Amino acid sequence: MSIGNYHSVYFLGIGGIGMSALARWFNHLGMKVAGYDRTETELTHKLESEGMDIHYIDDIKSIPGWVLDKNETLIVYTPAIPQDLSEKVYLESKGYILHKRSQVLGMLTRDKKTIAVAGTHGKTTTSSMIAHIMIEAQKNCVAFLGGIMQGYESNLLMSENADDQATVVVEADEFDRSFLTLHPDIAVITSTDADHLDIYHDHSALKQSFQLFADQLQEGGALVLQNKIASQFHIDKSVKSYGIEEGDCQARNIENIGNAFGFDFRGDEDISNLKLYVPGFHNVENATAAITSAILSGVDPEIIKKAIGSYKGVKRRFEYIIKSDDLVYIDDYAHHPVEIKALLESVRALYPGKKVTAIFQPHLYSRTRDFVNGFAESLDLADEVLLMPIYPARELPIDGIGSEIIYNRMSCPTRQIVGEEDLLSAVKKLSPEVLLTIGAGDIDRFPIKIKEALNG
Repeated sequence: MSIGNYHSVYFLGIGGIGMSALARWFNHLGMKVAGYDRTETELTHKLESEGMDIHYIDDIKSIPGWVLDKNETLIVYTPAIPQDLSEKVYLESKGYILHKRSQVLGMLTRDKKTIAVAGTHGKTTTSSMIAHIMIEAQKNCVAFLGGIMQGYESNLLMSENADDQATVVVEADEFDRSFLTLHPDIAVITSTDADHLDIYHDHSALKQSFQLFADQLQEGGALVLQNKIASQFHIDKSVKSYGIEEGDCQARNIENIGNAFGFDFRGDEDISNLKLYVPGFHNVENATAAITSAILSGVDPEIIKKAIGSYKGVKRRFEYIIKSDDLVYIDDYAHHPVEIKALLESVRALYPGKKVTAIFQPHLYSRTRDFVNGFAESLDLADEVLLMPIYPARELPIDGIGSEIIYNRMSCPTRQIVGEEDLLSAVKKLSPEVLLTIGAGDIDRFPIKIKEALNG
């Protein structure tokens, strides 16, 4: 059944970053929207303020009566919810068809021009940059993002004229192969580093999944590939490689100019003297992919230049919490060794000679086990490291796997394992100059507390 046949939507796990963007879009279209989530958050409260009915206790009696009309209501769930969730079990027992978020994205993008951004790193920043450029160019556009965009304060970005024929910008998530529901007109692949080995088991299977995603590009479409991984793909369609001083589309003449990175873009169009106010060499590379995609979409180079200069970033992607002469505090979502290495190298370039203190919360037992050496090596780029216990997310504990295995393989002399109850006092005792909180778990609960402790 197509999306147009439904008049209401019910979400199981409505508070997730991807699920809530979908909820906001359906709400924008005037559909009735409700859902369940386990935890009240600032995001779920905003959804409620936007008119959505949300409850936080798993109880079939809390399901609104209108949900029970099978012909009217689309039911969407996230794989992050427990399989034995009573509401899920009840709806399945009654014969309802439940759709994963990725399936709904496939339904939404069918017959629409789609720009899909895939990659083990960088897809949230790159997709948000593309969306921001398209909106600044006044294109009919809607974007479903995996983070809250600064300046828009939302994970759903829409042009003023956005309707159900809008070009869709979407993150193409490789987790559980969900991006294979998409058939984009422009596909961006930023990276294919080993990750999600609990799903894929080995790196080659992950790479094969990215190849399958690339194969789903629409006839006449274009594939935008990070230059270092371009040789991995066998493609008979148009390909644009990109990178820093390499590939068909290049960022060149990069310089640190205070609170921004300046660079030139060289490709099918040349754009000089760009300024990106979200620092980091990795973000310059993400911007190169976004600019390439925007040029392929017919956006004027001068508009692109202005949009890159006004891009404010995504929450928890190199997000400044404190920025003063005495102390810089940055919060970042990095949760893979490659991401942590890129983050710390960028911080070193921006603040040479400053002491760098990193607080890291590992995400998933399996990821910690699979990449322990990489975590140790990347964190050793900091001067001081506070390791928090592993955030388990969807996983049960694995025997012998804890933050200690990272600690034991590090060489950084000033390092310690610290629980959340001792975190604030440990940070204050170190008197940081450049402080980072790093991770994809619930470490995002701490920046405000840390800021208050350091300013107190």
